[in-house]
Amino acid sequence: MKDADFRKVRLEKLEKIKASGWNPYASSFDKKRTIDDCLKSEGKIVKTAGRVFSYREHGNIAFADLKDETGKIQLFFQKKLLGENQYKNLKLLDIGDFVGVEGEVVKTTAGEISIAPTSYTLLSKSLLPLPSEWFGLKDVETRFRQRYLDLLLNPEIRQRFNIRTKMVSGVREYLDNLGFWEVETPTLQPLYGGANAKPFKTHVNALDRDFYLRIADELYLKRLIVGGYERVYEICKDFRNEGIDNSHFPEFTMIEWYEAYADYQKVMDVAEGMLKHLAKKLFGHTTLQIDNKKIDIGKKWPRIEMSVILKEKLGLDIDKETGESLTVYARKHCKEMQLVGGETKGQLIFAIFEHLIPKKIQEPTWIIDYPQDVSPLSKAHRDKIGWVERFEGYIGGKEICDGWSELTDPMEQRARFTKDTEIARKDKEEGQHVDEDFLTAMEYGMPPLGGIGIGIDRLAMFFTNTWVIKEVMLFPALRPEGK
Repeated sequence: MKDADFRKVRLEKLEKIKASGWNPYASSFDKKRTIDDCLKSEGKIVKTAGRVFSYREHGNIAFADLKDETGKIQLFFQKKLLGENQYKNLKLLDIGDFVGVEGEVVKTTAGEISIAPTSYTLLSKSLLPLPSEWFGLKDVETRFRQRYLDLLLNPEIRQRFNIRTKMVSGVREYLDNLGFWEVETPTLQPLYGGANAKPFKTHVNALDRDFYLRIADELYLKRLIVGGYERVYEICKDFRNEGIDNSHFPEFTMIEWYEAYADYQKVMDVAEGMLKHLAKKLFGHTTLQIDNKKIDIGKKWPRIEMSVILKEKLGLDIDKETGESLTVYARKHCKEMQLVGGETKGQLIFAIFEHLIPKKIQEPTWIIDYPQDVSPLSKAHRDKIGWVERFEGYIGGKEICDGWSELTDPMEQRARFTKDTEIARKDKEEGQHVDEDFLTAMEYGMPPLGGIGIGIDRLAMFFTNTWVIKEVMLFPALRPEGK
């Protein structure tokens, strides 16, 4: 039978229910216990509610499975307990309906803990049939489009999102206990900045002005540091009008935090502590499954300079290489890399690193000290000309986070902004702009500080060992069906 036929039958039942004076869409129900509680309450009278997931009738008795967010329990309907009329009305119920029941928790002759209802009521009538629990909901596209069915029929998906929720709670718990303030900054910004990315553009009619959906909240959080806050963080949606792959999506969730008087070494300390805290909060230990490997993140993470790891893993001595020799190397060894021509030496160093090194880093590792050309907001390295105090965290061959000692010299920041608009890249919109309002804030004085950005979606992928970003987003945007 097609869904349309099922719907027709259920609409006929709906009319019979209304005609009998039974409200098919109740306003509320006094649910006293969860189903998990009911399973532990043998011999007691309980009152609970949930969705019907199966129904089978045998003469004067009938069985159904009732589920809520805590579990599943069998309903053991008996004509002698319900009476003729109530028992007959069971035929008006369907799989997918929400019902409330009251009765004793008993053990059937088969040994299954069940509720033997003395009364039941319809709370909400389902008009479309649920997919078979046996076959579940397996098609990936359908799962994303109808996430509500995915959550109903695939318990491991629900568990994945529960872990994400607990993870975000753990992030707040950790930073709040360190004295950070959680704040909110604008989603609509008159000028985008804080990252190298292509923005989404919109127009605010009331102000008759174009705005951009934020690509990062960095520059506003730094304004708060100028304003006297010493530790701030924000968990927010960012938007970058770029490609989609297994680890990138145009709409995503980020956390950024900034700490006054700290440098990148201190920020790494805090971030490493947070990841260990989350592992213990979620799983009770620090050994995690990453792809098919078990990796302990509880040890002290080594900090390795980018130039050192390039020499160790690839034999590249960056001090001796030129832009020309690195271009030749990139074209030979990084086949998927798209060079646009005119790349600086720093851009080439970073691109070669990104394409060839991460998969070689399995144990938790901080890669530190990046080329200045690809880090327009980072403080110049105190000991190495042309490099900045920037870091990225890698575990199991995957990048987890990115941060740096923040640039606090407004004159240097202006020069960096200007240079970044001129650097060769595939799309000029990806460059940083000269943000005069932010530079004015800096000129009032900005203390030394360090900051970091971590993708919440990336963290969820990491802690659930799920390496497709759409799998950790409840409702990812999709193309129209059929295209």
